[in-house]
Amino acid sequence: MPLLKRKPFSLAEPPEDLESSELVYQVRFTKEIFKDYLEYLNRINLYRRRVWVCKVTGKTSLTYEEALVSEKQAAEKVQQFPKELMAPSLCLIQYSTLSLKDLADKIAEKLRHHLFVGAELYGRKDNDLFPCKISKVLEEAPEKIQYEVTWLDKNKKVMENSLVNGEDLVHKKLPFSRAVLKSFIRESTYRSVPWVLHNKLAQHHGIPTDPPEELRSQVFFKDGQVVCYKKRRKNEEDRKSGMEVKKESGKNKRKKIDGERFGVAIMEKEDDRPVEEPIKYPIDDLLVQPGPDDPIFPDRPSPLRDFNVPMDCVGDLLMVWDFCSSFSRLLHLWPFTFEDFENAICHKDSSPILLVESHSALLRLLIKDDGEYLLAVEKRNRKLKITQINWTEYLCDFLELMQLPELCTYIATIKRGHYGLLDAHAKLGILRELINKVLQTDIFREKLDDVIEQRQELGATRRGEALEEARKKREEKEHSKAESDANGLTDQKCLENIENVAANDNLSKQNGHIEKKGKGEVLSYQQGNASGTCDNNFLSTASKKAKKQNLDVEAPADNGKDSRKEGLKYLKDDKKEETERSNKEQRREFYEREMEKRVIRTNPLGRDRHCNRYWWPRRYGRIFFESSDSKEWGYYSSKEELDALMGSLNIKGERERALKKQLEKFHKRICAELQKRSKVLAHKIALEEAVLRRSTRVRAPPRENPANAFLRYVNKWKED
Repeated sequence: MPLLKRKPFSLAEPPEDLESSELVYQVRFTKEIFKDYLEYLNRINLYRRRVWVCKVTGKTSLTYEEALVSEKQAAEKVQQFPKELMAPSLCLIQYSTLSLKDLADKIAEKLRHHLFVGAELYGRKDNDLFPCKISKVLEEAPEKIQYEVTWLDKNKKVMENSLVNGEDLVHKKLPFSRAVLKSFIRESTYRSVPWVLHNKLAQHHGIPTDPPEELRSQVFFKDGQVVCYKKRRKNEEDRKSGMEVKKESGKNKRKKIDGERFGVAIMEKEDDRPVEEPIKYPIDDLLVQPGPDDPIFPDRPSPLRDFNVPMDCVGDLLMVWDFCSSFSRLLHLWPFTFEDFENAICHKDSSPILLVESHSALLRLLIKDDGEYLLAVEKRNRKLKITQINWTEYLCDFLELMQLPELCTYIATIKRGHYGLLDAHAKLGILRELINKVLQTDIFREKLDDVIEQRQELGATRRGEALEEARKKREEKEHSKAESDANGLTDQKCLENIENVAANDNLSKQNGHIEKKGKGEVLSYQQGNASGTCDNNFLSTASKKAKKQNLDVEAPADNGKDSRKEGLKYLKDDKKEETERSNKEQRREFYEREMEKRVIRTNPLGRDRHCNRYWWPRRYGRIFFESSDSKEWGYYSSKEELDALMGSLNIKGERERALKKQLEKFHKRICAELQKRSKVLAHKIALEEAVLRRSTRVRAPPRENPANAFLRYVNKWKED
């Protein structure tokens, strides 16, 4: 089986109490069965990641399927390993502490001198070498062994038999490669260093499974297999991991150097008792122990649980709302808020338009798919047009088609026109089954394929732009380096010219003079009427060089225009860089927005140490909390709660480290959505207070109350 993080990976056990009519999801290449679609998607995602290792060849960065194919191909090559050489090879492998390369070299060297019945090699005969094959081994004495060989011709046909000594046999190259030998070693063992054979394989070849005497104090067993091995240190006083031990007055003292990294205190012992290994973080969250250098973690805020629906309905409520919001374009369904959807589910006075349009949109998609639902509708001679009046008839047809006992009991109530009287469990159960059916349609799968293809194109375009930008930066860097080298040569020539001019001026003292002021050399050149003086460009270059050498250069007055031009050039360069940075940021935001528009599913941000999940539906101002058993739900709705949640996470744990990383990644956007929702709630509360302050004689109609906003829903994307 392929390895994950170089460790064995266990497949999921089949679910218990599985009914024959129950809908399940099966992984094609592992035959694993899942009842929960999210668990199935998570497992498929894991199998598609390039984190798997071929157990036989050791190849890394493979998907699970690629690792399976690699193992199958390597296993076929391993079958070519000579059976006569298996036993001596396995004896050398068992409890060897060599590296894979050294162990393969050792086995190859041993097998090269190992003669066995059936081995083909060369033998000396009549002062020449001829091909032969060992047919029998005759051991007269421990030090004297003779071999009965069969001499072969060029076509490997038997010519004659004779007896030869071992010195007269010349060994050929091994009948297998080093790669096959390494694959054989990996295939035969379940752990490395020390290499330990599979118990059944060792027993089959009569190889002892007990460790040798020198390893017994270093090997630990569990359920008959080696689970831990601690190397014996060359010098017991030396410590790995930055720990130094000093002895004073017959007592051990420790000096902590890298304790913050490992989070444990380790003391060297005088006797041979096992030494505690340093902890390398991150580790499993439940194994994390508080350390002396840990920061003070604030208490984790308690999530709010003021849902209108029962607690066991929150998961379905969130799933249905997220699906309708994510695929609203495909469904031709105008998006609605989570609060409006929750209020509509709990409303019992009538059938809100929001729910009517949600059911109708899902049913229309099933009719478009030309599947079994369309056949069921046509059998009843119904028109293929769903309206706000006849939508319940199509819904009853769907429930009769599904034949689910827990939902069929609601058909009579719906036919009587009392859909609103159904409880939240019934309404969400119907919507959940509708969505499950939509997920199986060809229309939805084609849409998913298009979205995935568009996301891949966006990713490829983004990577292409990044590569192009990196190429331009390299070219600019090389160009600027070439210019600087050229300017260096020019500046050197200009300085030589300055020295020559200064020498002439000292002789004539008519056209200019050179002065020295203070600690640094100050060169001041005043242009006169003499010929042979430097031009402005030369002086400008010289002044730049002089500034590099901490010299003050007084340039001629005519050089002011060049300075202004250079200043304008620098301003233009700064504006150009700022524009490029702005364009780069805009492009990044554009790609992120486009990726969000093409969402496939909503994944949890992560899990805390107790495996509680945290969800953030995009473009919504709540972070939802789900307990590990999915029985408790809650939410955070303020920036203060978000910051307190992030501060309570311990990055020494694997799960909380990953969760904090995701929260930091989306912190800015989450805060923006939280503040946006807070403003909307504040506005709604102000409107509700305004309604309450009105006089009873001028009572506002119910629909004007902000709490009843879901009753004013209009599907602006409804199909004609």
